[in-house]
Amino acid sequence: HAIAQGAARVAVLDVDFHHGNGTQDIFYDRADVLFASIHGEPPVSYPYFSGYADERGVGAGEGFNLNLPLPKGTLWAEYEAALGRATAAIAAHAPELLVVSLGVDTFEHDPISHFRLRSPDYLRIGEALARLKLPTLFVMEGGYMVDEIGINAVNVLLGFEGRA
Repeated sequence: HAIAQGAARVAVLDVDFHHGNGTQDIFYDRADVLFASIHGEPPVSYPYFSGYADERGVGAGEGFNLNLPLPKGTLWAEYEAALGRATAAIAAHAPELLVVSLGVDTFEHDPISHFRLRSPDYLRIGEALARLKLPTLFVMEGGYMVDEIGINAVNVLLGFEGRA
């Protein structure tokens, strides 16, 4: 929608545990939308068939798709490094809008995830996104059967607003 309304470039960052295969498919051949996804390794994480690091886009979109699959047991240090790569790519793309597919199913007690992020880590995610200084739209995605879904989502927003 933003591009239809005149934006030249948009970035989509998917931080849900599952690879954003649908979003990747939509923008795979486009250079005006950078798609970056931090997710579980495809061989052991749904949707299994996509999200590999070598999926970089095709045609005009080559180089505008960034998959950052991470292994089982990923802790904050590994996640932070991937987030740094994603935010650097976003900054280089110079988008007019950032859309964040916000999944908090990367939490250590989430029954669907293999990651081990803790509630304070979500503050740090928000802070990292705020440093981009971009108009940002958050779209809520995953988080399953744990009481901390709310606090983790709120922590991202608090970090983003500088209220951590």
